[in-house]
Parts: sequence; C-alpha cells; structure tokens
Amino acid sequence: MASYWQELNRLPPVVAPPGARAAVLVPLYDDDDGDMRVILTRRPDDMRTHAGDVVFPGGRIEEADRDVVETATREAWEEIALPPGNVDVIGSLQAVSPRNPDMVIVPVVARVERPDRLEPDPVEVAAIIEPTVDELLDERRWRTEDFYGRTLWFFEFPEGILWGATAFMVRDLLSYLR
Repeated sequence: MASYWQELNRLPPVVAPPGARAAVLVPLYDDDDGDMRVILTRRPDDMRTHAGDVVFPGGRIEEADRDVVETATREAWEEIALPPGNVDVIGSLQAVSPRNPDMVIVPVVARVERPDRLEPDPVEVAAIIEPTVDELLDERRWRTEDFYGRTLWFFEFPEGILWGATAFMVRDLLSYLR
C-alpha cells in the first residue's frame, strides 16, 4: 500500500498545446484501504467513435469552456457525476494524438474526492472501472501488440480492454509513480 502523491508533484502544469481539441480528466483518489485508484470508463458498444473503448472521462473542448481544465471537469461531471468541486488539479501528462493526428488530447491529472456514488451517463458510459495504481504497475498484466506498424500497450479488465491513447496516458502516469 504505497502512497504516490509526492511523486505526482513532478507533473508539469496544465498547458493546452497548439491544436488541443479535447481534454480528459485523470481522476485519482485513495480508497478506504489507502490504495490509490484511477477512475476509468468503458464507452458503450453503440458509440459512433471509440465504441467499447476503456477511456478517461473527457471530450471535446467547447467554446464556452475557459480552458482544458474546465473541459475535463465538465466532462467528468456529465459522464460520471463527479462534482467539479471535488477535483483538485495536480498537473498534466503529455498531450496525445490518437488515431486522428488532428485531435490533440490534454490529460489533466487531479486528486479527487470520490463521492459515495458515481452515476454513469448511460449514453456515454457503459461501465466505471476503478483499478488500483498497484494493479496498473504490475508489468505482468500488460502486453504489447503491433498495430499498423506501431507498438501499442494493452491491459485487460473484466469490463474491457485499455489500449491506444488512454493506455499511453496511463503508462505516462505510471512513469511518475515508479
């Protein structure tokens, strides 16, 4: 049962790079046993894009959003009912361009006070997945595959498979915690 909060002080501040089109919240909290957990979601299988993918709460930057932090916290509120007032931003991970190179996603890392109940929006979230950081740090649970000439990381949960841009973000987060 390790405490990782000190290591996260090394995260860079949140800055939206040129071309930023979306932001995700990387919500972290300590559970009742003192284990740090990450909140992920699985998208419904009938979504137009990224159907069935395991992802962080997040989405496109809207015109009314002041910055990427507001985008990430707004989306987390809409998708899993995580109140924006429960979010304490720590910093940012490396921005990521997934399958579409014109789509730059900013991962906003935050310590959150997890409410007693998270409520998934059924239109956007099929499941909420809350692994411990220690589970994610277990290299035996990760595998790699060649995907159109690129090596991608994969991590399987009973609810779905973490891979692609979100797996890259998780691996980046873990690099601070090792």
